[in-house]
Amino acid sequence: MNASPRLITGLSELAPAYDALICDVWGVIHDGHRAHPAAAAALIRFRQSHGPVVLLTNAPRLPSEVAAQCAAYGVPADCYDAIVSSGGAARDELARRAANATLPLYYIGPDKDLALMDGLAIARTGISEAQLVLCTGLVDDLTETPGDYADRLAAMRARNLTMICANPDLVVHRGAQLCHCAGALAKEYEILGGAVIYYGKPHRPVYDAALAAAGTAAQAAKKPKPGKALAVGDGLFTDILGANRAGLDVLFIADGVHGEEIEPYSAGHLEKLFAKSGVTALAASRSLTW
Repeated sequence: MNASPRLITGLSELAPAYDALICDVWGVIHDGHRAHPAAAAALIRFRQSHGPVVLLTNAPRLPSEVAAQCAAYGVPADCYDAIVSSGGAARDELARRAANATLPLYYIGPDKDLALMDGLAIARTGISEAQLVLCTGLVDDLTETPGDYADRLAAMRARNLTMICANPDLVVHRGAQLCHCAGALAKEYEILGGAVIYYGKPHRPVYDAALAAAGTAAQAAKKPKPGKALAVGDGLFTDILGANRAGLDVLFIADGVHGEEIEPYSAGHLEKLFAKSGVTALAASRSLTW
């Protein structure tokens, strides 16, 4: 399965072989504070010369909110064609469960993610009244850790509640700080024996949605349906594993979430790291550039 990845200096070395790009957001095109201009420029060049770009993110928010956040960080709107988010997929599941009756739900996450439930027949309750748990993240990921939620997770497990995890990421960089995500709480809940339904990478449905979005974008541009997509990402257990499961070639961005694990930056070391993680990547680059 594993082979040494090709170390490249820019996307232009791979782009001619592909007619669509499925690109991660956080850690690749912005760092949670500001955009990476070279990454946006690379996506623009790909769109101009090769095909549609779909941003695929584990953000527990709707695509429209992700677009607004990207704009606030300085990501230009013309560097992508569409956004597919784990939050959007989770909302679809909540809408299905609340279609016929009001759904009593216990929510774990910050207030900024509450829009995920807007307009749905959902009643927020305590753990003792809930039929389902929605987790979009820690309430304050700058100061809290999964250990702060031990009592709540135990109470949820005692009632055998299922958790919907709207962001499978374990950690993410916010500037220089490493913050825990919803996936970290979901992992702790699974250790307790709790049931978790994940929406987002590395799970196949979001890749199918991203490829469908690429096809829609190509159709809108009056171009043929893409035949071969390249995935780009920095997370071994989300972006890279998900691309592997979906049968997509993948470009690994080394200067992302895995930090010092990448050193020394060499094909041999990356091959060992990938083998240890059970993944493989076609190529690797320090950052996303053209």
